[in-house]
Amino acid sequence: MITALDHIAIAVPDLEKAIRRFSEDFGLHLEGTEDVVAARTVTAFFPLPPTSIELVHPLNGAGPIAKYLEKKPGGLHHICFRSDDLEADMARLRDKGYEFLGEQPSPGAHGSRTIFIHPRSCDGVLVELNQPAADPEQHASAS
Repeated sequence: MITALDHIAIAVPDLEKAIRRFSEDFGLHLEGTEDVVAARTVTAFFPLPPTSIELVHPLNGAGPIAKYLEKKPGGLHHICFRSDDLEADMARLRDKGYEFLGEQPSPGAHGSRTIFIHPRSCDGVLVELNQPAADPEQHASAS
């Protein structure tokens, strides 16, 4: 079941500049950065309980975020819903006709498992479903 808005992701062309903006200008606490190799991104999280703002930047200049930034100067990339049973949510949504960008979940930040719903299934919005790691210590060690 979907339990919360996990995060809002913003694609950024200059990660360090964006980190400074959110930490210095907006006064938000930087939880840390993490390379998410499976997604070819480097992420920076700013918790705003019960959700987070996630800055995403291409890892080594490649991947889907790099392609996104070739077309746009940055901006809102996706919203992410937290799930307590990712497979059940995927099955329920597939039965309703939702298309996913992949057949199986892949590794995400903080040891989570994640899958994206195709934007054409959600009125043009890219939606991520994310099931956090079972071990809360995995989340703490990621930053």
